[in-house]
Amino acid sequence: MRLTISIIAFAIASPALAQQLPSDLTSRVDSVFARFARPDSPGCALGIFQNGAITYSKGYGSANLEYGVPITPSTPFISGSVAKQFTAAAIALLVDQGRISLDDDVHKYIPELPDYGAKITIDQLVHHTSGLRDFWALVQVAGMRFDDGYTVGDVIRLASRQKHLNFPPGTEYDYSNTGYIALGLIVQRVTGKSLRDFTTEQIFVPLGMANTHFHDDHTMLVPGRASAYTPLPEGGYRINVWNNDIVGQGGLILTVNDLLKWDENFYTGKVGGPRFLELQLQQGKLANGTTLTYAFGLTVEQYRGLPLVEHSGSSGGYRTIISRFPTAHTSVAALCSTTDANTTVLSHQVADILLGPKLAAPAPRAARPDTAATRAAAPTAKDLSGLAGRYYSTEIDARYDVSVTGTTLTAKRPRGEVDTLKVVGPQTFRAGGLTYRFAPAVAGKAPSFAVDIGRARGMQFDRLPASPRPASVTK
Repeated sequence: MRLTISIIAFAIASPALAQQLPSDLTSRVDSVFARFARPDSPGCALGIFQNGAITYSKGYGSANLEYGVPITPSTPFISGSVAKQFTAAAIALLVDQGRISLDDDVHKYIPELPDYGAKITIDQLVHHTSGLRDFWALVQVAGMRFDDGYTVGDVIRLASRQKHLNFPPGTEYDYSNTGYIALGLIVQRVTGKSLRDFTTEQIFVPLGMANTHFHDDHTMLVPGRASAYTPLPEGGYRINVWNNDIVGQGGLILTVNDLLKWDENFYTGKVGGPRFLELQLQQGKLANGTTLTYAFGLTVEQYRGLPLVEHSGSSGGYRTIISRFPTAHTSVAALCSTTDANTTVLSHQVADILLGPKLAAPAPRAARPDTAATRAAAPTAKDLSGLAGRYYSTEIDARYDVSVTGTTLTAKRPRGEVDTLKVVGPQTFRAGGLTYRFAPAVAGKAPSFAVDIGRARGMQFDRLPASPRPASVTK
């Protein structure tokens, strides 16, 4: 039934509800996307929403390079983290309905998560202040592939192995996809419905968003969907689509035409009403009183003097954004299918064209700080000799083999990745995006190190005992 509805909606969708921009503006807007406007290139669907209508929409490039299908404003894309505002909206609806509280301990709904000795609240998941390590960072440290077939259950199982948080809950902001996957699971356990079914019933059907859904089954057909790509150094492209069933942090299928209906709800409150809208724009606060720009899956800030509410997304080769300028009742949505599309830059360039007279002069670009680090003293062979061995992390179930050759330290990670570690400080090395912090040698204690990578900090690795050598055989 879902598939039939999608086919009908796709067939009757108008590629543009209105074309009201003056020709001089449309030509300038088209020039922003000109490099994608070729049949041999992946590209973007653009939507400009003003005062409740699409004033301009257009597709640039091909939705599928193998078949030469053009992108249109009706083309479905995978949203990446643009989906977070819909997950957070589901949470806001449940709060407004009195079914949950933002102050609830997440263990009430996800008891599988470890007890870290401090309460983690739903509010902290929403605002990325929970301290939960990011799933994709853990995947990289564990040597797994980004495009393996992960499920929500896989995420929760990996999160449940973590013995530590990045920081005490509420004390810092650090973007966590794990937190938003957990929010989707909370929706499911409170309502008895999947995140997909709950949002379809409560948001997408009431707003008439017939081509939008949380894509929790990657084998499901989606008519007309754009494939995603990564440019190759020698020219051409390779397919870059992740085949997983994770939703909450991303995993939303949507179109530019449907986004208008969602965008306009921020003015009308057709879904949720005033309290719901107020909650969606509620910015997080740290324990020290600092107010964050991050609200309910949205950032609330300013662009050239105008209030701006936006969120971008990235998943495989997909790059997406919706940028809303509420005081001008103007939004720009860009859904793209190639890794070299910087949607933030693209949407802001379009905003510059549309809102030029209302915008303040661009702020002067701040001088780049001098990042030349003091070169750490090179370790000697004696310094490194005690670090060799096989290390294991119970938190991510991964083994690293550390080897020393003279004054060169290498780490062989899962799937055969071998990194040459470069010294960046006392007992601290870096390679492959990972920072290795070896614990100071202590008599009677086996060496260990902790790994930091972006949104996950302090994964502990302990050296395993050396395997005994087999006894020699005398003939």
